[in-house]
Amino acid sequence: MHHCSIYKLLRRIVRVLELTGGVMEEFSNPSGPRKELVNEFMQLMKDIQVTLREEIKSACEYRPFEKCDYIARISNKICYKKVEYVLEKLDGMKETIDEYHQAT
Repeated sequence: MHHCSIYKLLRRIVRVLELTGGVMEEFSNPSGPRKELVNEFMQLMKDIQVTLREEIKSACEYRPFEKCDYIARISNKICYKKVEYVLEKLDGMKETIDEYHQAT
């Protein structure tokens, strides 16, 4: 996130927090909430969501470790663990078969 974007986003969030109390009070008002206050609140919420979505998307496009072999290494470790597990099960089956043959 750019420094300027963070500052704008924080300002919006602070404004939403300020409005939240007012909106809650407006809902308890017998005549109902003032439309302009609720509209401002909803617009700020929408702006915050859009900004966050854009910033998250741009952060996902930034891939400093693109040439990293992390995924390959993790995949290899997972495959190794799977093979170990299968070998353990095969050893267990072999022991069971051997015990069966010894018992007969």
